[in-house]
Amino acid sequence: MIDTHSHLADSQFDNDFSQMIERAKAAGVEKAIVCAEFRSDFEKIMKLAEEYPDFIRPAIGVHPVQKESTSANWSHFDGVEEYLKKNHTKLIAIGEIGLDFTPRYLKNEEDDKKVQREILKKQIELANEYNLPVNVHSRSAGKPAISWLIENGAKKVQMHAFSGNVKSAKEGINAGYYFSIPPSFSLNENEKIPLISAIPLELLLLETDSPVLGPSKTERNEPANIGISAKLIAKAKNISVEEVIKQTTENAKTLYPFL
Repeated sequence: MIDTHSHLADSQFDNDFSQMIERAKAAGVEKAIVCAEFRSDFEKIMKLAEEYPDFIRPAIGVHPVQKESTSANWSHFDGVEEYLKKNHTKLIAIGEIGLDFTPRYLKNEEDDKKVQREILKKQIELANEYNLPVNVHSRSAGKPAISWLIENGAKKVQMHAFSGNVKSAKEGINAGYYFSIPPSFSLNENEKIPLISAIPLELLLLETDSPVLGPSKTERNEPANIGISAKLIAKAKNISVEEVIKQTTENAKTLYPFL
């Protein structure tokens, strides 16, 4: 299995990183894409990718929300374009990028949404320039994010932990975008199964979003839990877990050929 979206550079893993990797491998995880959220993540992610070249693939980008109750602004993008230009050949993707229209993060709604869109557009342009996929966050902005990605020519796209409904996902499905399923979807599977059922198996991926979005709201998530996502897809599709694992791994290697 491939964990296509994680945050293993998070400090929650500092004390048992090697053991966490071993647990992942024992659970059948072949590789993990480790995404950035903040500019301060970049160097740590790249260092981890150097230390664990058989397991970690780095994705670099800036998340739309940088601090609690603060939307992204252009100061958060300082040095990012230069960093991507210098390191793009080492990357698996640009991410985690996207839109987050959660009301508590929007101090000035229209201005904040405009800045988020502009920063996402710039990162889409860089992804296209370097022929890299984008790993996309779209909380409370599923339909707007997909429409903006299409409008700005994003072709290789992973919609991570998509929280929208079937209707809002449809445009992305038609565009051939991939959608990844975290273990947390098992907590409200009656709500999530219709979405998973509507997405073709050929466009589904596994993810954990470790250390969050796990099968328990009170425990740290980690890549070893990814089998829960595979089981949920199998249930939604009424197929075997083995078929899910085989196809989602093929899907990951299609979207991310340098895995």
